[in-house]
Amino acid sequence: MSPLFHGFTPFIEIIIIAVILNYLLSFFWNTRSMDLVLGLLAFLLIFAISSWLNLPILHKIMFLIGNVAVIAILIIFQPELRVALSKLSLKGRRFKEITEFDKFLDQLANSTYRMAEKRIGALIVLQHEDSLDEFANKAVILNANFSSELLESVFATTTPLHDGAVIIRDLTIVAAAVILPLAEDSSQLTRSMGTRHRAGLGASQLTDAMIIVISEETGKVSIARDGVMTPGVKIDRFKGIIRSIFTPPQKADFKSQFNLRDWLKQ
Repeated sequence: MSPLFHGFTPFIEIIIIAVILNYLLSFFWNTRSMDLVLGLLAFLLIFAISSWLNLPILHKIMFLIGNVAVIAILIIFQPELRVALSKLSLKGRRFKEITEFDKFLDQLANSTYRMAEKRIGALIVLQHEDSLDEFANKAVILNANFSSELLESVFATTTPLHDGAVIIRDLTIVAAAVILPLAEDSSQLTRSMGTRHRAGLGASQLTDAMIIVISEETGKVSIARDGVMTPGVKIDRFKGIIRSIFTPPQKADFKSQFNLRDWLKQ
């Protein structure tokens, strides 16, 4: 390497670090995950101060906490990390395939947060592998193609179907005015969470469905899954969680289907 290149090395490193920080901040800004970024920066600051002031006990504690925190972050924020990494695709946006699932997810997210902004209470059940026919058969059967207009019309306070849940299977609204079982243990629910949240939590304890709850009182969106209620979910995390659970697997291409051993046996 020439001395001239070494002279520009600090500037190159600064540019690369700036690009990385700009990407991370633009992805997490105004989201619930931004609290994580700020907490991480505070942690690094304390860690640096403990090294600079030669505080061995504090330095050791921060080091041990950091080892555990890395694993916890990867587990808790897996949906966000998956979405962030997917955006690093080398292909341009014009080459990105827009699937039916992508359209469904955009419509669902937009409808959900429009209703949340208007303080319209709603309970939306996304069926996964467990059948929800037991609940659907006791409700109003729709079996209609999903659309944001239909979903918002169901939960309009002037309609007779708004008081209950909606079950969505794949791209179909199966039933409306669905009565869900209430959770017996509602200790994780706050005082601002009412019957909708308790019903969503109860259904998540009995099935593998993902339940979306819109609070009429606070206008916040919560997600219940596997008996855990996650409150105050922002739209980017909302999409990330649903995509990580419900995105259909990609069809295998010819190369992945071709088996050399089977071909040699022919």
